[in-house]
Amino acid sequence: MTSELIFLIEDAPEGGFIAKALSESIFTEADDLDQLKRNIREAVSCHFDEINLPKLVRLHYVREEVLPL
Repeated sequence: MTSELIFLIEDAPEGGFIAKALSESIFTEADDLDQLKRNIREAVSCHFDEINLPKLVRLHYVREEVLPL
């Protein structure tokens, strides 16, 4: 049983956000962060049975910015 599941959250190239679980084959996307969180909860619930459902999901936001000099 996994007690914690970590998702990497990134800006999608076409807009919105994408989320990928680091230790499982779970992927989802959404136009805004609130919808993304709902999609992550749904995807995790579908991926695991009730016995193996993680206790919490950690979201790790990654944002890349380029600063012109």
